[in-house]
Amino acid sequence: MQDLINDIAAAMATAEERGKVADYIPELGHVDPQRFAISLSTVDGKVYSAGCATTPFSIQSISKVFTLTIALGQMGDSLWSKVGREPSGDPFNSIVQLEHESGKPRNPFINAGAIAVADAIMMGHEPKETLGEILSFVRYIADDDSIYFDHAVAASEMAHRDRNASLAHFMKAFGHLRHDVDKVLGTYFHQCAIAMSCEQLAHAGLFLASDGINKPSGIRVVAPQRARRINSLMMMCGHYDASGEFAFRVGLPGKSGVGGGILAIAPGHGSIAVWSPGLDAYGNSLLGTQALEMFVQRTGWSVFGH
Repeated sequence: MQDLINDIAAAMATAEERGKVADYIPELGHVDPQRFAISLSTVDGKVYSAGCATTPFSIQSISKVFTLTIALGQMGDSLWSKVGREPSGDPFNSIVQLEHESGKPRNPFINAGAIAVADAIMMGHEPKETLGEILSFVRYIADDDSIYFDHAVAASEMAHRDRNASLAHFMKAFGHLRHDVDKVLGTYFHQCAIAMSCEQLAHAGLFLASDGINKPSGIRVVAPQRARRINSLMMMCGHYDASGEFAFRVGLPGKSGVGGGILAIAPGHGSIAVWSPGLDAYGNSLLGTQALEMFVQRTGWSVFGH
């Protein structure tokens, strides 16, 4: 398995077309597009890594998997009155559907849906308390207390917040947000600015590969049915309007972020994190997707076959 991981990293190192970094968030625009990392955490506790797999990067929308898990733990199925479970087919920051559907976001992984989830888990608290809870949870499932918020990235997002603020105000106008918009956005931007390495991220995703249990540590994070449902949402909605393409090419539940990371789950096998900052036209890591496609071709791991 280590040979396969090394082969993938070597192939990605020589790739000429590397995508475009997310320069609309200026702090992310400074990241070197030559970077590449991959890490696999298996359900039996083994770790296989290559590239800069211990280098922290901004996980961005991958954080939405973790806040969804927290929200479902707090609210259960009542969360679905605030956000839907359907693929959007539109870009991650689209306002079009919100208008058609009375301010209720299609799913928890587009920006509007994740803002609604952030509002739900605040439960009347200030952003600082909510963010402490989010960071504690991520550190807990990753078993690593060195994970942190990159405040420079959060400030960069806050300074360029107009589109996300539009989404939030629109939802607020329809009565779908309970808290002050700026406080919800502050929570959301900091959540997206969590910095993790591929090794930390792969470990954090392990509970989704084992019916809700992080097997190496023995910790039950969620019930088996909830783990399966989170995986199903990642499969249908985790790559925005390219989710079908990712399912076709990779065949695993996955969640991307505009920092260039992707977390993919192979149920029964393990959790794979990849990072390459250059993005495709849909805002997903170009080489990260290629690396995962190469990985599943060689391993045969897919939810669509044995």
